[in-house]
Amino acid sequence: MDLLTANDAPGVYPRSWYADTVEPLSPFPSLEGTVEADVCVVGGGYTGLSAALHLAEAGASVVLIEAQRVGWGASGRNGGQVGSGQRQDQDWLEAAFGGDAARALWELGQEAKATVRNLIDRHAIPCDWRDSVAQVAHKAAFVPEYHRYAERLARDYGYDRAEPLDRAAAAELLGTDVFFGGMLDRGAGHLHPLAYALGLARAASGAGARIFERSRAVRLDGRTVVTEAGRVSAQAVVLAVNGYGSGLMPAVAARVMPINNFIIATEPLADPPIRSGIAAADSRFVVNYWRQTRDGRLLFGGGESYGYRFPTDIAGLVRRAMARVYPQHARVPVTHAWGGTLAITTNRLPALQRLGPDIWSAAGYSGHGVGMATLAGRLIAEAVQGDGRRFDLLARLPQARFPGGARFRAPLLALAMSWYAMRDRL
Repeated sequence: MDLLTANDAPGVYPRSWYADTVEPLSPFPSLEGTVEADVCVVGGGYTGLSAALHLAEAGASVVLIEAQRVGWGASGRNGGQVGSGQRQDQDWLEAAFGGDAARALWELGQEAKATVRNLIDRHAIPCDWRDSVAQVAHKAAFVPEYHRYAERLARDYGYDRAEPLDRAAAAELLGTDVFFGGMLDRGAGHLHPLAYALGLARAASGAGARIFERSRAVRLDGRTVVTEAGRVSAQAVVLAVNGYGSGLMPAVAARVMPINNFIIATEPLADPPIRSGIAAADSRFVVNYWRQTRDGRLLFGGGESYGYRFPTDIAGLVRRAMARVYPQHARVPVTHAWGGTLAITTNRLPALQRLGPDIWSAAGYSGHGVGMATLAGRLIAEAVQGDGRRFDLLARLPQARFPGGARFRAPLLALAMSWYAMRDRL
C-alpha cells in the first residue's frame, strides 16, 4: 500500500488542530529538470529538515525534496512530546549493550532535547515549548518501577529532573484518579509539532538549502535521485523518509514498520483538567498520550489501528480511550480528529544506516522522534562532512529485519496490535 496517498489528499496538510493554528508557510516549488548539489536530502520531516539546515549552515550546497509538503507526515501530526533518553529505558539499554554504550545513548538523548531547544531559540520558532511530561501507571504493579527508575537516574546518571509520583500527586497534576502513580520528568517537554517543523524549514531555506515540495523520489541511480519530473545529481544522498519510503530503498523498509496513530482535539473546556501545563503518557504498550492547549482543549492521542487505512471514525476511536482517562469529558465535542503514519523498529531504537558510498538513512523513531529525529539529522550532517563517529554509534546498534516481507507486513501488524492491546487490558 502506498502510504503517501492511501489516507490523505496529495499536496495539502490534513486538517488537524495543528494545521489550523500554525503560521502558514508558502509552498515551495516542485522540482523540474536536473539540478546539482553537494547533498540531496529526501524527505521534509524533522530528520531531513535538520540535516538540510545543519549542512547548509556548514556551507554545503543542499537540495531537499519532499513528496508532499514539508512537515506533512509524522513530523506535523504527532503528540509533540520530547522525552528524555531513548525510547528504551536505561535498564534495558544496559542489559542489551553494556554500561558504556547505555551511558552514551543516554547522553545522545539528552543532547537531542538540547538540540531542539537550541534550534527553537536560535531561529525564534514559535512552537509553544512547555516543560514537563508525566509518565503514569495504568496498573498498580508498575508504580514501584517508576519510582525506582527516577531514583536510579539521579544516582547513576546525575539526572535529578525526574521525581516519583504517588496516586494523589498524579491525580492532582492530571485531573483524573484513574492512575496509580508514576514519574514526572521536568527535563522533558512538549511543543506544537507542525509549527516546529515549519520553523526548521524556514531556517533551512534561510541558510541556503533549496527545498522542492510535491516532488516525489521514485528511485535512486547511485547518488542521483530521480523524481517524477526531475533529477538531483549529488555527491551524497540522505534518505529521511521514515514510514513513507517502502518502495525507495528495501534495506530501510526491511528494518522499519509503518504504523498509524490518531489524535483528537476537543473544544475548549470550561473546567480543563490539567492546570500545570504538563503533558502525559501512560504505561500501556498501545500508549495513550495527551496534553492541554493554552485555550483549554484536550489533545488526546491513542486508539488501536489494525491496518494501514485510517478508520472512518477517528474521533469515536480516540474518544473511547480518552473517556477511560477523563470520564467527565466523555461527551465533550471534538473539533478535530486526524491520523498519521510513524515507524517503529524491532528494538524501538532508531535505525541509522550507511546504505552505500555517501548514502545515509535514519528512520524508525518509535514514538520518540521529535528529539531523536532532529538529532539524527545533525549526526548525518556530521557524517556527510567526514565525522561519522556519533552517527556510527547509533548505526552499530543491531536492527533485526521485520519478518514476512512487504506481502505479510499488514497481517503481522494486525496480529501484533491485537496481542498488545489485549495485554494492556489484562
